[in-house]
This record gives sequence, structure tokens and C-alpha cells, in this order.
Amino acid sequence: MGYNITQKILASHLVSGSLEPGKEIAIRIDQTLTQDATGTMAYLQFEAMNVPRVKTELSVSYVDHNTLQTGFENADDHRFLQGMAAKYGVYFSRPGNGICHQVHLERFGVPGKTLLGSDSHTPTAGGLGMLAIGAGGLDVAVAMAGGPFYMAMPKVVNVRLHGRLAPWASAKDVVLEVLRRLTVKGGVGKVLEYGGEGVKSLTVPERATIANMGAETGATTSIFPSDEVTRAFLRAQGREEVWVELLADPDASYDEVLDIDLSSLEPLVACPHSPDNVKPVHEVGPVAVDQVVIGSCTNSSYLDLMRVAAILKGKVVHPRVSLVIAPGSRQVLTMLAQNGALADLVAAGARILECACGPCIGMGQAPPSGGVSVRTNNRNFKGRSGTADAQVYLVSPETAAATALTGYLTDPRELGDPLVVEMPEKFYIDDRMILPPAEDPTSVEVVRGPNIKPLPPAKPLPASIQGRVLIKVGDNITTDHIMPAGAKVLPLRSNIPAMAEYVFAGVDPSFARRAKEAGGGIIVGGENYGQGSSREHAALAPMYLGIKAVLAKSFARIHRDNLINFGILPLTFVEPADYERIEQDDVLEISNIPEALRGGLELEIKNISRNFTFKARAQMTPREVEILLVGGLLNYVSTQQRK
Repeated sequence: MGYNITQKILASHLVSGSLEPGKEIAIRIDQTLTQDATGTMAYLQFEAMNVPRVKTELSVSYVDHNTLQTGFENADDHRFLQGMAAKYGVYFSRPGNGICHQVHLERFGVPGKTLLGSDSHTPTAGGLGMLAIGAGGLDVAVAMAGGPFYMAMPKVVNVRLHGRLAPWASAKDVVLEVLRRLTVKGGVGKVLEYGGEGVKSLTVPERATIANMGAETGATTSIFPSDEVTRAFLRAQGREEVWVELLADPDASYDEVLDIDLSSLEPLVACPHSPDNVKPVHEVGPVAVDQVVIGSCTNSSYLDLMRVAAILKGKVVHPRVSLVIAPGSRQVLTMLAQNGALADLVAAGARILECACGPCIGMGQAPPSGGVSVRTNNRNFKGRSGTADAQVYLVSPETAAATALTGYLTDPRELGDPLVVEMPEKFYIDDRMILPPAEDPTSVEVVRGPNIKPLPPAKPLPASIQGRVLIKVGDNITTDHIMPAGAKVLPLRSNIPAMAEYVFAGVDPSFARRAKEAGGGIIVGGENYGQGSSREHAALAPMYLGIKAVLAKSFARIHRDNLINFGILPLTFVEPADYERIEQDDVLEISNIPEALRGGLELEIKNISRNFTFKARAQMTPREVEILLVGGLLNYVSTQQRK
């Protein structure tokens, strides 16, 4: 039996384990990326490992999240990151150079290699044929130090694409259709591997859009073949020498198959407040719109923005609409400026933002109160935009441009004949905003601003836990709910004591105060707890507040791993109905934890307040058990180094 693409890459990088779905494997990591919202903590963690130089083939530190400098904090972080990169052998992409995923696709991605990134949308590089996985910053720090990345061997889903996209349908509509079918938890424990004759009709930027937003299904990653289309893209980027052909064997097998007829797709929209709340645009509209945002790591490529410029050329946006556009990279922005498309966008009334994440993470450009914002982003969680009562819709760049002109959510097919925008034969290349590491690390001074605080120490997990249920939440709680982003909180990413004050701030503003008064406690959640961003702060800040366990119906992959990495016990109900029997402020007791975890046993939990017991399971590997018991991954690495 032949191998699929995922199995080929995993087999060539396997350090331990076997490629059996559900079994723990460890793989060698070739490349890593960090961004500034997660990077400061990741490099503090790397520094604590006492490794003099990164051991990966390539590591890149990007600045793209915290670029709104309303105080000294973000600028201090950027200076710190630049110094750490120079000292430890990491390339540094300066502020304004672009969004990490777009720039990595353009300048660093290599087919067949593994990439681990401290950002959940790292799978964007799957559009090039990389096995690119999002993880918490501590996992990335370990990889930079030369350690393997551990995960459960995922199932591989063959998403077979047939035919070609119809006029005005786009790559965004492909991935919205995938989300419509799988939902935001249907990809957990799986890799989405694209194939079929329809793949050949998609450019690398289009493939990257699909791979990027596959993260919203909870998938481990998404991946496309590396073929002649990939080769042409790398040639245009002046990097053809890194190209290798990477295809599934003719007799490759898959765990599941999902067939999509590209020709049947029409413009789609993800309605508030979830990326899987997908409907055809023509069935939802017309909805009066206040704001249109075009950009983010999903749809900010040269191809995307050239299509937008062609739609807007010679026209002006609707008087009610604020149109903001953020190019994905300096390469994209420069090319738009050189060919006149930037002038067309400006003349149409667009507000041009810097090459950064910006509005997608609530870093500026919040909609008006109760406003409707149509965006090309990948997430529309309630409040993520920076406005608690905003209604955010996710669409393709074509739908966004049409909407900006009419002032209503608009099917772009109403614009008439489709526009044809070709991929360039050669991209503009200027890597001067990417700084190589210092040749002499001893010459580098790393400057730490006053907001950069030491890592909070993690304590070993006690043999028994008794704590109050500090909060009980429902299904699909995101890391945005747990640890909000936005212009107010993101600058505190390197200051955990200050950031911890905002844990669950949008759900229950009293949470942090109550957690400190109680000396910690327990969180109870529903299905898919911790979906969304890879931000380890959603585990690190609760750890600082004394949270010892999270009891949920199910977990999103990255957040579960982050909880273990920071010594918080992730438990799932044996009987989901027991979730209904627990209320906030109940006192729970969990006993004999080490024995149960090491024995692979279910844990018995007593609800002291209501006088009943129920069972929960940890579903952890022996390695994860030992990490948890010593207080987290950093403590575990330290103990391994001393052996």
C-alpha cells in the first residue's frame, strides 16, 4: 500500500512512534516561526533552556500582531525580539515587512519540510506542500532547542477537488464549504490533504487560503501536493531550487474522503459568530454594512488584492462603508504600488493599513457600536473585532469588494463578467527587511523593557486537588474568550501578572478577582473547549491565577496541549450528562491523581457541595503524564537535561 503526502513527510521525519492513527509520534522539526504576540514568551522559554543557538534548519521571528504602538510595551517587545533573534541564530522579519504566514510562504517555505509555528494559522504553508503545524510557544521553543514535536498521529482526510471554480467563486468559498460540512470541531485529530484534478486549477496563494482557514475546523493541518504549480510559484519568487515534487502514491489510502465539486460552488459567507455558520451570500443579503476589511493571513496576497483593485477601479465605496485594506506583505504592497493598483484602491476610498494582522486580532479598526463588518478574515468570534456587539461576516475578497461598493452584503456575480487576474511570472524580491542573525552572538545586547517580566514558576501537580468551580461555560469556548486579544490586552503578552487580570474578562469580569481570592480553582467547559488561536497565554495566565484543572466535554488540540505544558490537568467527562449536574461555585475534589494518571485509570471526582461523585478521564500518554506531574513542559525539559 502506497503512502499519502502526509505519511511521506511524517515517515521521513519520524523520531519515535508509528504512523497509526491515535498513537503518539514524535517528529523532527525543520523550521519554526514565531510572531510577536507569542514570541516574547517563547524566547524567554527558549532562553531558560540554556541552549546557545537554535538547532533547526531555519527559525524566523516575525513582528506582525502587536504593531499598534500606543505605548512603549509593543516597541519594547520588538526590540527584545530583534536582540534575541540576532543572539540565538534566528532571522528577524521587521515590523511592516508583513504577516508571518504570507511572508513565510513567499520567502521561506519549502515543500516536504516540517514547520512548527506559535500561531494557529501556521498551516498556511501547507499550500506549498509543507507539513506546517500550529502549536503553543513552549512547544516551538523546545523545537528550536532541537527537541522533537510530539502529537497523536492524525487521521488523514482526502479532500478531493473536482472540476474548476465557477466565475466569481474563489478559494475562500472552497474552505467555507469545508467548514460548512465539517464544522469547527470536525477536523480535530485530522489532517486535510487535498487532491483530485481540481487542485491543478488552484494557484499557490489560493491553496494557501484554503490551508490557512482549515485551522478553523480544528484540524492538525492542511496540505496540498507540490507540483508544477508549486514550482512556478517558487520560480517567480526566485526560489525554484528548493522545489521538490511531492505527490500521493497512486495506491495511497486515506482514513476518510470528502468530495467537493468546485464548479458547483457559489460565493459563500460565514455569518456571526462562528466560521462554520456558512450560507450562500445570495440567501443572506442584502444586509446593510458599516465596514469592510480586506486582509489578514487568509486573503492578503498579491492575487487577492489585484482582484479587489480591478473591481474597485474607477469606482468609489458606498458613503456608509469604511473600507480598510491591509496587504499581507511588503512584497505585495510594493507590487501594488509599482503597477498602479494601489492608486486605484486609494482613489476608490480605501484606507490602506500597514502590512500586519491589524483588524483580524482586534488591533485597531474596530467596527462602530452594533455595526456590521464584512471581512476576509478567518475568525468572526463575538467581540474579537474589538466591538462587543458587532456582527462580523467572513467572505472572499471579491464579495468584500462588491459589498464595499453597494453598502450591502453583495453576491459578486451581480457585478457582471468575471475579472481575470494572472499570477505574475516574477515577484518583486527585496529581503532587506529580514535581518539575518549575528555572526558573533557575544556582541549582541538583548534589551528588556519594564513590561517584560520573568516567566511565572510552575509548581508540580499535587496528588489531590480540591477547588471551587470558578466558572462554567458552554460549547466552543475560544481562546479569545479565555484570554482576549485586542489593542488593550495584547501589549501585556510579556507580563503575565498584568495579563492575568483579563482572563475571561469578556465572559465574567470578576473571574480574575475571584480566582485570586479563592487561591485558584477549577474551570468547567463544554464541547471543543479552547478552539481558535494557539495562544498559550490562555493556559499560562490561568496557571498564574492558580487554576489546577479544566473539566470539559472535549478539548481543541492546541489548547489541551498548552494546558499540559503549563501543568493544568485537562479532564473530560466519562458521562457528558454529568456536565449538567455541576454549577459554578461547587467545590470539587480529585484524589489519587498520580496513581490514576500513571495507571491509565479514570479519575473519581467528588462534588462536595452536592454530595455526588462522577468519573472523568485524562486520555494522556505516559510522557504527557510525567510533564503534567512535574508542573509542565519547561520543568520536564529541565529534569531531562539534568539526567
